[in-house]
Amino acid sequence: MSLQCGIVGLPNVGKSTLFNAISTGKAEAANYPFCTIEPNVGVVTVPDERLDTLTKLVSPQKVIPTIIEFVDIAGLVKGASQGAGLGNKFLANIREVDAIVHVVRCFADDNVVHVEGRVDPVFDKEIIDAELQLKDLESVEKKIQKTEKGARAGDAKAKAELEWLKKYKSTLEEGKNARAVEIDAETKESVIGDLQLLTAKPVLYVANVDEGSMLTGNEYSEKLREAVKHEGADVIVLCAAIESQISEIEDPEEHEMFLSEYGLSESGLSKLIKASYALLNLITYFTAGVKEVRAWTIVKGWKAPQAAGVIHSDFEKGFIRAEVIKIADYEQYKTEPAVKEAGKMAVEGKEYIVADGDIMHFRFNV
Repeated sequence: MSLQCGIVGLPNVGKSTLFNAISTGKAEAANYPFCTIEPNVGVVTVPDERLDTLTKLVSPQKVIPTIIEFVDIAGLVKGASQGAGLGNKFLANIREVDAIVHVVRCFADDNVVHVEGRVDPVFDKEIIDAELQLKDLESVEKKIQKTEKGARAGDAKAKAELEWLKKYKSTLEEGKNARAVEIDAETKESVIGDLQLLTAKPVLYVANVDEGSMLTGNEYSEKLREAVKHEGADVIVLCAAIESQISEIEDPEEHEMFLSEYGLSESGLSKLIKASYALLNLITYFTAGVKEVRAWTIVKGWKAPQAAGVIHSDFEKGFIRAEVIKIADYEQYKTEPAVKEAGKMAVEGKEYIVADGDIMHFRFNV
C-alpha cells in the first residue's frame, strides 16, 4: 500500500532540510525561494518497537518494516492560486498526495531569508490556507454550475449534492478549510471525491524551531498550536537542522548518545513519521516466522480478508480463517507453540476487524 504525505510550506521554512533528514532521498536545500521545483519522493521506514521485539523473539532470516512515502513539494507564496511563483505546479503536486505535513517556521534567524520579511507562524499558516481555499473554492463553484442543471431538471441526487456543495462553498468563503464540513465518508466521496479538494486532506503541522527550543517549544510554536487547536490537528515540534545531523548517525549507540545529549528519548523525526502514519488512518499487523518477520500496512477498520489481500490477492479470494496472536501474549510466552498451549491464539473469521499490532497467520484455499 503506497500512500504519500506531502511536505508543504512557504519557501525557506526548512522543508527540504526536513525531507533530507526524514527520507532516503536527498533534496537540494538552500537559502533562497523555489529551491525545490520538481517534487522529491522519499521512502521512509516507519519506526516500530514491536517489530524489534518480534525480531528478538523469532530471530528471523529477514526483517521487513512497513514504509510511508514523503513528497517534498515546491514552496508556495501569496498569489499561488492565481499562478504566482510556482503556484500551479505546487497545487497540482499537492493534489496528488493523501495527507499534508505543513512545515511552519518557528525560529528567528537574520541569516535565513523569510519570503514575507518577518517570522509569524500564524500569518504563514494562513497564507497557505488562503491559497488552498481559493483553489478549492474555484473547484467547488465549477461543480455547482454543473450540478445545478441536474437539480433544476428534478434529479434528486443532484439536489442533495447541490446542498452539500453549497455548504462547502460557504465554508471556504468564511476562510475555513473543507475538512471543517461535517459529512459522512460515503456522502463525502459522492459529493467531492472527484474534486480532490486540497483543504479536505488531513493535515499535520511541524513547528520548525531553533536548537534551544526542541524540548519545550517557544513562543512561535505556542502561537501555532493555539491557532490550529480547533482543527484537532497534531503539532510536532522539532529542529530540522539538528534532526538532519541525527539522521546521519548510523551507529545505534552513537545515535542514542546524541539523543541523550539533547535530552531526547526519541528523535523528532521518529515522532513525525509515526504521526504521519496515524494521520493517514493506517495501522500495522505482523507476520512472524523463522524465514521472515514482516510489518504490513492496512487501513484502520479493515477486516481480516482485506488485510490478507495486501499479502496476495489469492489470500483474500480464498480466505478461510485467520489465526491471531496479540503482541503482549507473544512477549509473555516467547514462542508461538507456547502461545497456542496457553490458549492465547484466537481463530477469527471474515468479520474480524484487525487490530493494530496483531500477529496473523491466514488460512486460504483457491
